[in-house]
Amino acid sequence: MSKAAAAFPRESDDEGRFVRQESAFRDQVWDRPAPGRYHLYVCKACPWAHRTMIVRELKGLGDVLAMTTVDPIRDERGWRFSEDAPDPLHGWSLLSEAYTATDPSFDARVTVPVLWDTEEGRVVNNESAEVLRMLNAWSDEGPDLLPDDLREEVEEVEDRVYDRVNNGVYKCGFASTQEAYEEAFDPLFAELDALDARLADSRYLVGGRLTEADVRLYTTLVRFDAVYFGHFKCNARRITDFPNLGPYLRDLFQHPGFGSTTDFDHIKRHYYVTHTSINPTQIVPKGPVLDLDAPHDRDRLGPRTV
Repeated sequence: MSKAAAAFPRESDDEGRFVRQESAFRDQVWDRPAPGRYHLYVCKACPWAHRTMIVRELKGLGDVLAMTTVDPIRDERGWRFSEDAPDPLHGWSLLSEAYTATDPSFDARVTVPVLWDTEEGRVVNNESAEVLRMLNAWSDEGPDLLPDDLREEVEEVEDRVYDRVNNGVYKCGFASTQEAYEEAFDPLFAELDALDARLADSRYLVGGRLTEADVRLYTTLVRFDAVYFGHFKCNARRITDFPNLGPYLRDLFQHPGFGSTTDFDHIKRHYYVTHTSINPTQIVPKGPVLDLDAPHDRDRLGPRTV
């Protein structure tokens, strides 16, 4: 079968598989910084950036780490700032200016989140999994999202969920051959079935406590029915059709820090307008109706840990 135009040609292999690029900046800061030392750039539409937004709220870091949101519509120049939300530090028009200020030779895809060092004038880190852990370490407020006694199990769950679900939806959506799409589709729904079974008798993924594994899964699940089901052709079932994943998603949405950082307008406009190789008309669907404030009955499985 012929190969279609890839959404990101530099991240597509010869068989039409989406192969995500590696994050470029990987320095890490584990001690709580002085307020204003670092600045977080995010996009509300992006599930990877959304992780860090949630943890920033859960850990009470609003006064330590200021945050700027880029526009949800991205073009060939990458993420951009808007008149409604300008860059407060430099007056940049594009987030790529942070990348080239750090590395003038950078020529790959610009991603969010970005942790920016305001004193040294450089990107510290643009790998969401690492930024999430740094923010968890910066504050004792709220839950410890990576407790020592659960770390090994959390990481085992995350590795599988990342490959099959978090990145799996993208491997479906950005596949440029039928074979590559089907290769990603079956593991995605096999893993969703496994997660649904895992959540039948536990309120959270690991140890009956909220951990970073839940944060990382949430940002994919909350976009699934609105975007991935139709736009990315992940259409075997909706999350709301799963007996445990559906209530689990509603439970997390109603937790402090989760629903309050979820913006469906940004999410839907980003995916349906930006990915013109998938949706050339750029029409943003009005549906589906999502009732994430509905009862979930997850309290029967244990106490809320937020």
